[in-house]
Amino acid sequence: MAPKGTVKPYPQFNATEDANALRAAMKGLGTDEDAILTLLVARANDQRQKIAAQYKSLFGKDLVDDLKSELGGKFETVITGLMVPPVLYDVQELRHALKGAGTDEKVLIEILASRTSSQIKEVIAAYKQEYDADLEEAVTGDTGGHFQRMLVVLLQASRQKGVDESCIQQDAQDLFAAGEQKWGTDEEKFITILGNRSAEHLRRVFDEYMKISGYEIEESIEKETSGGTKDLFLAVVKCARSVPAYFAESLYNAMKGGGTDDNTLIRIMVSRSEVDMLDIRDNFRRLFATSLYSMIKSDTSGDYRKALLLLSGGDDA
Repeated sequence: MAPKGTVKPYPQFNATEDANALRAAMKGLGTDEDAILTLLVARANDQRQKIAAQYKSLFGKDLVDDLKSELGGKFETVITGLMVPPVLYDVQELRHALKGAGTDEKVLIEILASRTSSQIKEVIAAYKQEYDADLEEAVTGDTGGHFQRMLVVLLQASRQKGVDESCIQQDAQDLFAAGEQKWGTDEEKFITILGNRSAEHLRRVFDEYMKISGYEIEESIEKETSGGTKDLFLAVVKCARSVPAYFAESLYNAMKGGGTDDNTLIRIMVSRSEVDMLDIRDNFRRLFATSLYSMIKSDTSGDYRKALLLLSGGDDA
């Protein structure tokens, strides 16, 4: 399968040349933001790691520290985000979401609902290594109720593989009985099925659910649940249907209406640029009758805008 990212490894890569070019862009009076931007966005993440290592051995300085001292604002957030290895980027975002006053549920939902089981296992291991702390304990210490229980199931990263034909009918029936057919909702049933079945299996269950109930599963979740639990269930359902469509919708919601949710915008553009940004763009165009590129263009400005537009990889007008 061809990579679906907009950022790809640079064919004529030379870490020494790149390190020198970045140093030149930051030395002396003024910073050449364009040079920094065009260079780093045109390199894959593992190439950026090699540039950082080379930069340190050539100049005895930390590249990310230098970038932070030269850049500012949201542009700095994008560029320094691009310098972090992907698993570590997830780990840092989760840490920020859990630390301090209040919990950023949106970050927990987005990362834990959209990553594969093997990615979640990597995140748990990296979190432990980075902070000498247990991610599950951090999550349970900061959340409660059904929301917490669903997150804990997702953190077990033990989704079944493939489709179990013998369970499809029963799973759909159980979800129907737990929601639409019941006074109040049996969230535990939703947690067990949504948290443990494979995406392929769930898609079949959702089709069956529609036949039994006359509703899309999303409609039932909207009606039957609320708050963080509702948002988490919906994210899991949407990711089972299509991860790129889920991210397209998240990006659209981050930019529509008054004000921009820059944290979400940056996090998705950085974390998906090498993964499935081309698919996200396709879904964006299909779902919202406008292009991701044009929406970013009208919603942002300056070097921050330039960085996001480069990460988007082009227009689908």
